Amino acid sequence: MRRLATPVLGGARAVILHRPHPTVEALMRQLSAIGLLSAAQWPDLDPSALGANFVFFDVDRGHDAQFPWKPGEAPMPMIALIGSEAPGRIEWALSMGADAQLLKPVGDGGVYSALLIAHSAFVARRRLAAEVQGLRARLAERRTVLRAVLALAEGQGEEAGYAALRRRAMDWRVTVEEAAARILAACPDKEGGRHVRRRRPA
Repeated sequence: MRRLATPVLGGARAVILHRPHPTVEALMRQLSAIGLLSAAQWPDLDPSALGANFVFFDVDRGHDAQFPWKPGEAPMPMIALIGSEAPGRIEWALSMGADAQLLKPVGDGGVYSALLIAHSAFVARRRLAAEVQGLRARLAERRTVLRAVLALAEGQGEEAGYAALRRRAMDWRVTVEEAAARILAACPDKEGGRHVRRRRPA
């Protein structure tokens, strides 16, 4: 099991997206005791929030337009402040990418564990997204190579096509994937090794 490093919280910056409320005051006290700098904003996040290490956000009155990013694309860990446990509100918090939660009213504890959980979930989610993106890129490259091989084979078989592709890559001093992309870009009318016949205008 991969262990995630505990973040250094001293000096980190947290933004609290919540209307003036005792919850905000309680949060700020705990954050200050832990060593974080905090600021409250309402009704929208200021662009300066993009530089924050954590964002706490009100689920009860929150909506998509409050954030300067698309739902689920927050560039930092998000911690949901939940008062009403209505299913629709919980679903919205999840759609925004909540990495952890705190139930309101916030008392004298819970913030430290929420910060650690949110950081861990955020790092894991980012790592998974990067892995998925990498797999998609590799799959796209394999499809490009296969199409180029078929285009170069010209009926002589895939081995001949792949050998021709490798020769081109060596001559051009590029990777096989880059050579495949060049070949397909230069032969847009070839698809799967066959010339596409264009219809003549009537």
